[in-house]
Amino acid sequence: MENNILLSEEQALGRDQLLKVTALLYFKEALVTQKFETCRELVDAAKGAGATQGDISTVIADYLQAEVPSRRKTNRFRL
Repeated sequence: MENNILLSEEQALGRDQLLKVTALLYFKEALVTQKFETCRELVDAAKGAGATQGDISTVIADYLQAEVPSRRKTNRFRL
């Protein structure tokens, strides 16, 4: 008997929910890796999979609150 984790998750979440969560994760990863040029497409895909504006806003808020080294504000003139 083969144990397929993806199939198990799909059955637990439902196919539409799994697609929505996956699209939101790709969107979050694009923000973290600063691949902003793909964000619009990923947001559209997430919305097409059932994500709400609240879901999108939550991902953005999580990104803004995260301690991402590349986003840390620095004072360039500080010695």
